Amino acid sequence: MASPIPSTATAVITIDVLAAKELLNSGYRYLDVRTVEEFDKSHPDVENVLNIPYLFFTPDGKVKNGDFLDQVQSNCSKEDHLVVGCLGGGRSLAAASVLVNAVVHLFFSFLFLFG
Repeated sequence: MASPIPSTATAVITIDVLAAKELLNSGYRYLDVRTVEEFDKSHPDVENVLNIPYLFFTPDGKVKNGDFLDQVQSNCSKEDHLVVGCLGGGRSLAAASVLVNAVVHLFFSFLFLFG
């Protein structure tokens, strides 16, 4: 199987669950960007799982976590490689794009459906 890892961190790529599992088994950290409530209901059973919400759901609608980037930088080192995931893929793609644009790490986004 060809490696899904790009040579540079200039773009976010989407990978499938099997590729994500392979990366997680090779030492990547899993960054779950769902809300704490969603994370508490269900999350992947992997080592190094980290929950930092990208959005909060409020009575007024969705609100972006203004501290997201700072929270990721506080909880991850420059040597960490992350698989970024959520329930449907939209939040993880947006979060990974923010992280790549900040040139924090090499990030991946993938669609991870919880059953």
